[in-house]
Amino acid sequence: MANAYLQGVEISASQFLDIFHHYDNDGNGYIEGKELQNFIKELQQARKQAGLELTDKMKAFVEKYEQNADGKIGIVELVQILPTEENFLLFFRQQLKSCAEFMQAWRTYDADHSGYIEADELKNFLKDLLQRAKKPYDEKKLEEYTLTTLKIFDSNKDGKLCLSEMARLLPDQENFLLKFQGVKMSRKDFNKIFELYDQDKNGYMDENELDALLKDLCEKNNKVLEVSKIPTYKSAIMALSDGGKLYRTELALVLCAEEM
Repeated sequence: MANAYLQGVEISASQFLDIFHHYDNDGNGYIEGKELQNFIKELQQARKQAGLELTDKMKAFVEKYEQNADGKIGIVELVQILPTEENFLLFFRQQLKSCAEFMQAWRTYDADHSGYIEADELKNFLKDLLQRAKKPYDEKKLEEYTLTTLKIFDSNKDGKLCLSEMARLLPDQENFLLKFQGVKMSRKDFNKIFELYDQDKNGYMDENELDALLKDLCEKNNKVLEVSKIPTYKSAIMALSDGGKLYRTELALVLCAEEM
């Protein structure tokens, strides 16, 4: 089935999902190693069988990865290679070019402040994105985009997206949350840290208090976090704040490994 989809001039959102899952054999969210080599081989075969030339993007991709046994690509890279209808996953990157913008969008669309974006909230996000990009759509297509996006990024299959799952739509170099996965802490430790750096005990952190916390985190985890990136980390995290007040539940989205 995946081979037949690869022969298409245009691939629908649901077909794209089927292709990704077909080649991501171990389900780790990447097509890598042997999976990637199989994908390259079958992509070339499928295009030839359909009488289609490789697009320029496909050619550049094949040239980059064909002899690279250690190469790997994720969802966002794949959607740039394949002729996916509407390039629906690229809307996110077109509209949100930085982690700070991503965090602001999260705050907007997590309407109930649950710490998750549920199906209805995700649907509203995609609807606004389509309207902003002036792309035609109908209710059926919007539903397909919503369900496909949810299926792709809902790694624990709970029917909703947490911050780190949703952030996979960002390119790796913009996704500082990937780095923070390695420094997340237990609820108990997080609460201790929050109380320590909330120096005036008013129940939230301001920019200066967050700055002090980030500096200490970078020193302690210098193999993962970069001191030079503190302004980027800070602006992105403060985008979750309420008028400059970063409450415990918002900071927990970035630093706590457990639900609050």
